[in-house]
Amino acid sequence: MLARARLLVATAWAGSLWTVGYLAAPTLFGTLSDRVLAGTIAASLFHAEALLSIACAALLLLLLWLDKTGLLGARRTTLLLALVMLACTLVSHFGLQPEMAALRAAAGPGGVMESAAKGRFGMLHGVSSSIYLFQSLLAAWLVVKQ
Repeated sequence: MLARARLLVATAWAGSLWTVGYLAAPTLFGTLSDRVLAGTIAASLFHAEALLSIACAALLLLLLWLDKTGLLGARRTTLLLALVMLACTLVSHFGLQPEMAALRAAAGPGGVMESAAKGRFGMLHGVSSSIYLFQSLLAAWLVVKQ
């Protein structure tokens, strides 16, 4: 029962990461002609995704703590993956995203890509995207380990 619940949580977590990062956000930028609006909506989606990631991590850690019968090695791997994925979320959401939001807010109506902060924003976005990709790959591993 707990193993199935862990699989469900891991799958929901991975699916949400992949849907927001590789389907919804690119679709926004490909569909909307207003890139500032697309960026604002994408930022809202990534905020919701971060909150969902924190909740999935907490639930997965609780399920691991409750499961005293599973294979020790498999639980250890799941624990490690969940903690590293949670760390990715926390670094991005509470470390990088506030600075990126401040740059967007300071840029004005023309958007950050038309401001002097374009280079700094691009660097932060690149780091954030790399962390997100790493977390997405860990999510695949997490699902497989379940």
